[in-house]
Amino acid sequence: MRRLTWRAATLVAARWETAAARTLVLDVPDWPGHLPGQHVDVRLTAPDGYQAQRSYSIASAWPAGGGSRLELTVQRLGDGEVSPYLTDVLGTGDQIELRGPVGGWFVWDRHVPGPVLLVAGGSGVVPLMAMVRARALLAAQQPFRLVYSLRSPEDLYFRRELEQVQRGGRGVEAHLVYTRSAPPGWPVPPGRLDAAALAEHGWPADAEPTCFVCGPTGFVETAANLLVELGHDPQRIRTERFGGS
Repeated sequence: MRRLTWRAATLVAARWETAAARTLVLDVPDWPGHLPGQHVDVRLTAPDGYQAQRSYSIASAWPAGGGSRLELTVQRLGDGEVSPYLTDVLGTGDQIELRGPVGGWFVWDRHVPGPVLLVAGGSGVVPLMAMVRARALLAAQQPFRLVYSLRSPEDLYFRRELEQVQRGGRGVEAHLVYTRSAPPGWPVPPGRLDAAALAEHGWPADAEPTCFVCGPTGFVETAANLLVELGHDPQRIRTERFGGS
């Protein structure tokens, strides 16, 4: 088993996805590569030696032929020890420590045939976007469908890319479910993700899709149960969750 080591990562660029979520573009020398869906551990060390560590999903696809750039999309948590520093303080040229990649179950394998269903709740879209990007980078043929649940239009991550997908994603379809407020003229009133939305915008169970569900614990449990109720094989449902229940 490969031993994970801490590496210095330098911020080379950053962009805001929402008012509370920032994508960090990091240069990580000797990065070993990663699979879409994996995450890293990030460690901060204060001048007095105090350390805080959190895990963040990788947003970027591993570039063909290798490379040292890595993207993390981080949502600021009001009571967080790490995320406020990463979103509001970390500047170009600053360094952090990271370790990874971590995870081997919640990953998309380009060699597995058949359609893919991605179900995201809030910031749970980050590792799923890595899968969408990897599919495009590899020119893979498996059709993807993304069902993305979010509170409001202001909470939408990766807006430009998802708008392009909605205009014609060349094998990728995206559907947004707004839970609290929707854009003017949106055809469906705000509400929680339900079986009807998954049945209409996901894949039918007899298509035997590989399903990836990511988001807060309560969302993931609900969405996974809905998929099972719709007839999906539990062995084909992979979940990644964060936060309390």
